[in-house]
Amino acid sequence: MFDARILRAIIAEHGPVIRVVIAGHQGSSPREDGAAMLVWGCGQLGTIGGGALEYLAVTGARQMLAGAGNGGLTRHALGPGLGQCCGGVVDLVSELWDEARLAGATGPIVARPVSPEAGAMPFRVRRALSRARNGQGWEGGPICAGGWLAEPLSAAASPLWIWGAGHVGRALVAVLDPLPDFALTWIDTARARFPDILPEGVDAIWAEDPAQLVRHVPPGADHLIVTFSHALDLDLCHLLLGQETAGIGLIGSATKGARFRSRLLALGHSAAEISRITSPIGDMSLGKHPQAIAVGVAVQLLKRKRESGLASGSAAVERAGITDDSRFG
Repeated sequence: MFDARILRAIIAEHGPVIRVVIAGHQGSSPREDGAAMLVWGCGQLGTIGGGALEYLAVTGARQMLAGAGNGGLTRHALGPGLGQCCGGVVDLVSELWDEARLAGATGPIVARPVSPEAGAMPFRVRRALSRARNGQGWEGGPICAGGWLAEPLSAAASPLWIWGAGHVGRALVAVLDPLPDFALTWIDTARARFPDILPEGVDAIWAEDPAQLVRHVPPGADHLIVTFSHALDLDLCHLLLGQETAGIGLIGSATKGARFRSRLLALGHSAAEISRITSPIGDMSLGKHPQAIAVGVAVQLLKRKRESGLASGSAAVERAGITDDSRFG
């Protein structure tokens, strides 16, 4: 997806940048369609998979910044052309972006010609734009057709509150913070419980009684409860069940989960309400190491988010009455 927020921040700090995106591929590819990186004179953010393809793209991007390259849409055979083992063919789009151009990139879709041979906007892109503007969603990654590239603007990051800054809380933040899918809020009882240097972009809050913060949580947020106190864990579960949440994850064993369900029933919650709590969290087959728990949780959250997006796209197709995309060329 086209992340205008990050692009705007990088331009503000470094000036005009080159955005390189995988617009399409055939066969194997080092990353998925839509993967992008930003390149400026002495730095880069993101990756299109590393290796020879990325080296070539970064070199070309810096030549563009120096006025010695045109960029646009290019095709690269990874095996015969670059000696990479992937063996596929990748289409890259390299574009110069500055504040003025970004100001014209309004949602929900950013569509533009990326090749000198591009003519009028092709029907495939026009149809996707029309459906998106009519609230029918966007399916899959970018659309590259007829010398045009269309990408959906990145959705706002999902709010995710992590309650607890112990070993598991720190591991969760370390794994989830680099992902653009989530906006992290991290809570514990005192500043001393957090690392000396807080991760950039993570909103850390400390309060003597963290449960008092529940009334401030945004509707639809995910919550991971990994505090040092079973009593605090229970308070948080009790209060969060009274809020609109996307999900509640509770650290601990299956025995702890069963005891909490019994206590929450006694506090007046129904079995259906309590079923919103997932405990244990993560993938138990990976073990109980904090980083293993964090990896399992991250996979579950990402899968759920991707599946939710695919379901929305499928529902949009059904609402539009489209059953055979081959009719549209």
